[in-house]
Amino acid sequence: MDSNHLITQSPLVQAALQSAMQVAKTDALILILGESGTGKERLARDIHTASPRKNQPFITVNCAALPSTLAESLLFGHTKGAFTGANEANPGLIAAADGGTLFFDEIGELPLNLQPKLLRFLEQGDILSLGKTRPQRVNIRVLAATHCNLKAMVDSGTFRADLFYRLNVIPLELPPLRNRQEDIESLMKYFLAHFARQHQQAESCLSDAALTLLQTYRWPGNIRELRNLCENLSILQAGREITPDNLLASLHPSSLSTSGTIPNNQRFILPDGGVKLDELESHLLHAALERTDGNKTKAAQLLGISRDALNYRFKKHTETS
Repeated sequence: MDSNHLITQSPLVQAALQSAMQVAKTDALILILGESGTGKERLARDIHTASPRKNQPFITVNCAALPSTLAESLLFGHTKGAFTGANEANPGLIAAADGGTLFFDEIGELPLNLQPKLLRFLEQGDILSLGKTRPQRVNIRVLAATHCNLKAMVDSGTFRADLFYRLNVIPLELPPLRNRQEDIESLMKYFLAHFARQHQQAESCLSDAALTLLQTYRWPGNIRELRNLCENLSILQAGREITPDNLLASLHPSSLSTSGTIPNNQRFILPDGGVKLDELESHLLHAALERTDGNKTKAAQLLGISRDALNYRFKKHTETS
């Protein structure tokens, strides 16, 4: 996210933030849990900013992107000539964070052969660069995040149990966006304004029907998906009101709540200004027909109604238009 802090009105997120700020003043190791795109790195940065180390480096290690052949060197550093191709000395990412915060993003993807070396560093506080004979003391605060179930990975032998228990000192969990519908309106407004400024476009606004649709959507990509949607809309719908028709082509069909019932924990929040129910129904009818290439039987199935009911509703809207 581009905001300097997590944008939220969700009690679940606010509880995680309150715990994070309480622990930020210490050097305790924090493990941030949550699906991809829920804002785990943003929370890690917030913790760093609220800590006594805020004026020191914040270094992110993307464990999923570490090349297996160079991972140890990238983390722990190497001397010149330590291996073929080591034409210059490299202190490594851990040493680069000295005095500050080191954030291991997607720690569950850390190569298995590096896990005992990371554990030793967490226990001892020093590193041994490739080519050196004496360890180097490093003073950093470690944060980690994952979308994986590390306990299940321990049980399957793909993650070390001792490293898991060392990391799992203060676990904080960020809920998926589908469980915090109350944040969708404020997040959409923030990102639409942000990208309007960035791309020098007139700012777009959401219609009530569009907001209702977004609040029933399951958001498989979480805040990252919402952010990308807002950038798209801020350019293609610059200065205009955003309607459901503008949204449906960009949303995953399987994540649209078009069945007859919506689970209790996914019910949308009615906007303060209310909605035009006929307008929303008309949008959904046409969207379902468009998505099924005019097949009324399949369109009716998407909406959880019979074909006769679909025809009746189309006829109703045709007569009133």
